[in-house]
Amino acid sequence: MDPLLVLVANSGDSTIGAFRLDGDRLTALGVSELPGACSTFAVDAARSLVYASVKAPEPAIVTLALDRALGSLTEIGRRRCGGAMVYLTLAAEGGLLLGASYHSEVGAVWPVADGVVGEHSAEIAFPQLHSVIAPRDSRHAYVASLGDDLIAQYELDAAGHLTPVDPPSVAAPAGSGPRHIVLSEDERSLYLLTEFSGEVIRFDRAADGRLTPAESVSIVDPDAGLKHSRFGADPRAEHLIWGADLHLAQGGRILLASERTASTIGSVTVDADGRLGQFVGVQQVPTQPRGFTVTPDGAHCIAAGERSTEVVVYSISAGGDLTPVGKSTGGNGANWVRVVS
Repeated sequence: MDPLLVLVANSGDSTIGAFRLDGDRLTALGVSELPGACSTFAVDAARSLVYASVKAPEPAIVTLALDRALGSLTEIGRRRCGGAMVYLTLAAEGGLLLGASYHSEVGAVWPVADGVVGEHSAEIAFPQLHSVIAPRDSRHAYVASLGDDLIAQYELDAAGHLTPVDPPSVAAPAGSGPRHIVLSEDERSLYLLTEFSGEVIRFDRAADGRLTPAESVSIVDPDAGLKHSRFGADPRAEHLIWGADLHLAQGGRILLASERTASTIGSVTVDADGRLGQFVGVQQVPTQPRGFTVTPDGAHCIAAGERSTEVVVYSISAGGDLTPVGKSTGGNGANWVRVVS
């Protein structure tokens, strides 16, 4: 595989760092300053654009032009928004931007043209929204609400309007804290990682977009002695479960999920039909891994930590084992990692 560009947001420094991944070797390229701390960003690889949410001097989505050779980012536009986003994703081949705001408790869709983010075309409200995704055909959108223990499900049209599906939401276990969601490669399954209970839950996804709960598997280190968490708790002080991010690997046959208190990434097998299988085990990663990512070939994982300045590369075996193979020095408060392919 050709060398890959890796971007890491550092909320403590208000920067995005760029790295080159060549095989197992990770090399720092440079750091781009942002107007404020960034909690999430989305990459439009086809247009070499990055959309980053910043918290200050006011909540905004900043459009950045990406120089792939240097890894540098240059601001070319800015759209004020009602609250800082904790999750951004693109749909409709880069024509729509979807976002979720945890503290402002709103989700929104914005039309995008030539890197310019327009006025929002849809807005929804749920307590502590944490992620939003859309399938490849961009006909639906799914939003995880940590506060209401649910995934809201919508039809999404080309103009960016949202229409609730019947039923408008599907419940997660009470007190589990839905956080991040991803779709299987065939998009017939949706996987949810819960923040408070530390489990991956699979939902069957029908042709009309409706979700139905299926099986679940814990991703928590069984030797860490962590207890079920709750809203408003301090997970580090009370030694509680603190789930964060999840990604598919190895052609969709492995699901990886991070837990911040014990600083681990857990691996779960996935069968050919998308069903969750066995918990493989955990790998220690940089301290407090809020964000990580997987390379397009599914063979490597790149992880960073909010309380670490290391960015580490792990090889992923066919069985789901992670082995550290390379690392580099990053910034402070690393919270979001993406590969530009």
